[in-house]
Amino acid sequence: MLIVTEREPLPVAEARAGDHRSWDTLFRRYQLPLYVYIIELVRNEQASLDIIQETFINAVRHIASLRDDEKFGSWLFGIAHQKCHQQWRQNQRTEAMFDELAENPFDDADLPFEALIREEQEAEMMQLIHQLPLPQRSVLLLHYIEEFPLEEIAAITRATIGTVKSRLHYARKALRKLFEEQP
Repeated sequence: MLIVTEREPLPVAEARAGDHRSWDTLFRRYQLPLYVYIIELVRNEQASLDIIQETFINAVRHIASLRDDEKFGSWLFGIAHQKCHQQWRQNQRTEAMFDELAENPFDDADLPFEALIREEQEAEMMQLIHQLPLPQRSVLLLHYIEEFPLEEIAAITRATIGTVKSRLHYARKALRKLFEEQP
């Protein structure tokens, strides 16, 4: 989950000028949130790491096309989303990428029993989410896990706000149905 306590200015302009330290700062800032988003979409650790690398390579190459430095995060997630979508299209006939579940570490503050129950519930929910079509799954993850507003999700997925709302609606509806059908 992306948690932002205070908005620090990102060194996007400096990165655009070729400052390697600024790119390091941007990479450290977005590496984990991107990984969490990507692993939930592709469900393959090596593919996720490759997509993160490709995302940052594309970001370095195309930083000049970014018009609003404050939208760097949305822009970067948009690149990652497109890379995930390309990967999904290439592998849509094989379900091999969807065999492994992402593991959720225990929260040290929880009692072991409570953490185990929460982890099992989260794993069950993620299994249900992974049954959704990619467009619905991605808007659900971007909205509820990464906490992006609908406007930014539209930019990331290159869809209209109406399409994002529709996908979110049908994703919730499908998820509810899958949940009710569980034994």
